Parts: sequence; C-alpha cells; structure tokens
Amino acid sequence: MTAKLVLEDGRVFHGKAFGASGTRFGEVCFNTSMTGYQEVLTDPSYRGQIVAMTYPLIGNYGVNALDAESHEPHVRGFVIEELAEVTSNWRCEESLEDYLKRWDIPGIQGIDTRALTKHLRTRGAMKAMVTTEDVSDAEAVEKAKASEGTVGMDFVQEVSQPDYQWDPDSTESRCWVQRDPRLLENHETISDTADVFEPLPPVKHRIVAYDLGIKRNILRRLRQNGFGVEVVNAKTPASEVLARDPDGIFLSNGPGDPSALDYVHQEIAQLLGKKPIFAICLGHQVLGHAFGGKTFKLKFGHRGGNQPVKDLRSGKIAITSQNHGYAVDADSLPPEVEVTHINLNDNTVEGLRHKEMPVFSVQYHPEAAPGPHDARYFFKEFANLIDQAQV
Repeated sequence: MTAKLVLEDGRVFHGKAFGASGTRFGEVCFNTSMTGYQEVLTDPSYRGQIVAMTYPLIGNYGVNALDAESHEPHVRGFVIEELAEVTSNWRCEESLEDYLKRWDIPGIQGIDTRALTKHLRTRGAMKAMVTTEDVSDAEAVEKAKASEGTVGMDFVQEVSQPDYQWDPDSTESRCWVQRDPRLLENHETISDTADVFEPLPPVKHRIVAYDLGIKRNILRRLRQNGFGVEVVNAKTPASEVLARDPDGIFLSNGPGDPSALDYVHQEIAQLLGKKPIFAICLGHQVLGHAFGGKTFKLKFGHRGGNQPVKDLRSGKIAITSQNHGYAVDADSLPPEVEVTHINLNDNTVEGLRHKEMPVFSVQYHPEAAPGPHDARYFFKEFANLIDQAQV
C-alpha cells in the first residue's frame, strides 16, 4: 500500500505505508536519536505531532512493554526511511508494524528522510498529514493547511492523568541491568522473564510531581535517587499540593504550547518560595512563565540525543537528550532569575535558577530515555536542594 507525507507548504513525499491505514494530521518534526524509537512513540511530549526519525533503519529490535514511557503511543504518524523486515532481540514482544497497527497509527517508509530533515531545518516545523487514502497531492496540501498545529494548543489536558502514587511497592523503578542470571549477586532480583534488576534505595524525600505529560523513566529515576513520588494532575491547585506538605515539587515534561497553560502558570507561581522546585522540559517553560517571563516557538525544535549544552557556571559541556519545540525568552525574565545553561547550537536558554529561592530547571531530559546520561546528576542536585531547605 502506498502512502504520502504532505506538508502545508506544498512539499509532498511519496512512500510505502506500514502500520495502520487512514489519514492523520499533526505538526511534522524530526528526531535525531539512533535508538529508542519506542520511547519516542510513547513520550506524551509528542502529542499532536508526526515524527520523522533521521536514523535510516528503524524497527530492528521490535517493541516490549518494559520500555514504554506511558500507557499508549502519542504520535499522530511515524516517518522513517526503512522498516526492518526482521526483529532480532530477546526482549522483543511485538514488531513495530504490528504495534502501530494495534494503536491505529499510520506510518510511511521509503522516503528520503535526509531531504525531509533538510527541508524542515530550512523552512521550519509545519503542519502536515500522513495518508494512505486516494487523494490528490493538491487536495492533500489544502487539507494539511487547514489542520491544527501546536501554536496555542493545550495538549496537556489530553495526557495528564488522575492523581496516583508512583511505584508504592518498589517494583516498577528497579534499574534493569544486562547480566547473566546464573551470576546473580544476593542483592539483585530476577523476574519470571529472566530480567535482572538492581535494588532500590530507601525513600528519603517525599515529593509531588505535576504530570504535564510525564515519562515513566523520569519517575523511575526519581525513585532510584531516593524520592517517593505522588503524581498529581496538571489542574491541581497549589493549595492542595501544599496541603500534602511535600519535601519538594517536580514539574514534568509535556506537549504543546507552554503559553496556552495559564491555569498551570498561576498555580506554580503560588508555589514559588514555598517548597524546593525542580522542573524539566515543558515544566521548565512553565516555570519561566511563572517567573513572569515568556516563551517562543523554535524554528524546528530540539529533538534527539545529541544536543550540546553549556553550563555557564562551570564552563562544562554536556551532550543531552531533548524533545521540545518552544524555548524561554531570556530577555523576558526578571533580574532575580539567572540563566545557567545555554544550547551551543543556537544559544537558547537550557537552564534557569532563582537567585534567592530554591528553584531551578533545565530544558532537557536528565532521565535520558533514550539518550546520553550526562545530566543524571540533576536528581542529586534536587535532593541536595531539599536537604539544604530543611536545615
């Protein structure tokens, strides 16, 4: 079955369909990660988007339940150069094509993803559609133009879940390790499927995490660093969070336009100075608004596992995992807020710190799923910030 990817500016890519059939609309963007397509598919931050992978061969290790970042995939469509015909991994439970069929997500392969990426870098991320239906290119372009993008869109309400306690029995957050079960040490555990897990530390700090579209691996990393996490819906009032008397507050990643989340900005502003706060990705942008700042849309966003970030305080450079299409406007921030990190590709804001209150944020993903682990230390910084606030 044939398929086409149609951009609002009139560019059309013809290819071969895989996954589900039908038509889906969304903002088309590209991700430069070499692995981790399942984490990309299930990341709530991709709500409303058609994702193209720049790595040429996708699907070679299939899909498994353990690596999912949420309870369902969130992309509107999936664009790749070549779908692996054979899945080869002992952890594989389902092929990528069967997975997309099951969740009714259309995919297109066989297009020049290099040409698409270069086009998006030149013209910017834009509205698009993926279709397997018999429609002319001209008609398809008009439909893509008339579709919704991400500007002004609040997708957070579609992905934020009701309140829950994360991993109350300490089984979901254990760190999976590749180790021969026959060589198990006494402090490790093994599942029925021969998965080996390292033990978790005791809970030292109780925190509340705002679910703006949170990934499971963020929750896993928090628990692995000694945090007990209560997850609350994005609409939760600040008064209710403070009534729980947490040791700290975490603001998660998520999809859509941060300027459309006034109801979140207002509540976070009321939490400033009350409890230590750590924010990432969309949470970082929300924090920027709560400080009184503004955000703007990037031309084509930062999505992938190879984004260079400089810490302005130490001069150190980290390679980071990112997924966002908006950025905080540094010139809009008040003088008591310091820019701590910048992106070396375009000098946009990648980190913030309040000079007086125990509040900091980064634009990228310290949990890195997928991606490098350069930024994992931020979880320890959060723990240290809480310890200092309790003195």
